[in-house]
Amino acid sequence: MILDGKAVAASIRADLRAYISREKDRVGRAPRLAVILVGSDPASQVYVRNKEHACSDAGIDTASYRKPADIPQKELEAFIASLNADPEIDGILLQLPLPAGLDAQPCIDAISPEKDVDGLTAVNQGRTAMGLPGLRPCTPAGILALMERYGISASGRKAVVLGRSILVGRPIALMLGAKGYDATVTMCHSRTPDLASVCREADILIAAIGRPRFVTADMVKPGAVVIDVGINRGEDGKLCGDVDFESVAPLASAITPVPGGIGPMTISQLLVNTTEAWKKKLV
Repeated sequence: MILDGKAVAASIRADLRAYISREKDRVGRAPRLAVILVGSDPASQVYVRNKEHACSDAGIDTASYRKPADIPQKELEAFIASLNADPEIDGILLQLPLPAGLDAQPCIDAISPEKDVDGLTAVNQGRTAMGLPGLRPCTPAGILALMERYGISASGRKAVVLGRSILVGRPIALMLGAKGYDATVTMCHSRTPDLASVCREADILIAAIGRPRFVTADMVKPGAVVIDVGINRGEDGKLCGDVDFESVAPLASAITPVPGGIGPMTISQLLVNTTEAWKKKLV
């Protein structure tokens, strides 16, 4: 079974569009996301355009801010603080990575947790770790949303996560192991001994290490659910994931493609988080 993130993300956007259209008169406006792009990195520009287009499709307004690569650290943090204070802004997205010379984490932590639609502030990461309510990191939340749409339960199953970044690996391991998902989780990294053997124990295998086609058929248990978070450029110049799709797909009970799997789900979760932040004004 191919887990079609593109189709599920389109369905989520349609649901959000209907909800926002129905409720925005009570607030007096649609949700609004502030998007900050620092510098002129071509890939970041593409990512921002994709996010802005998805927002428009869901009925979410965007306020876009382009800042020069040489903006001083304190000036960027002060600008973020001004967006925190703006009642017309529901969510703040700081596109990463930042140019050299800027420290990303203080900028991220300058974002109000209530407007942290990427779920990356220390406060929201802590809430994720403790199982408390809060905005969750977009890619892990998108993974879980995709699994739920396809009726894939993690309860009582063994999950193996390749990677320990704060963007994906750490939070998805915490979320899968939390009450309600109830998986038994192993988080692997570059120092994990006999990695292939550990992976073969997984009922759910999540690859998020940024190494093209790293996961091969000999690392996958027959019938496993394989979630590929990686987006890489292979030696042939084509986009590929962290999983060798051609060899692994025949073994897996379900697998995400690259592209068209987790990427669209990450963006859809950004829209969900922005809408959740806005919904507080409906109370």
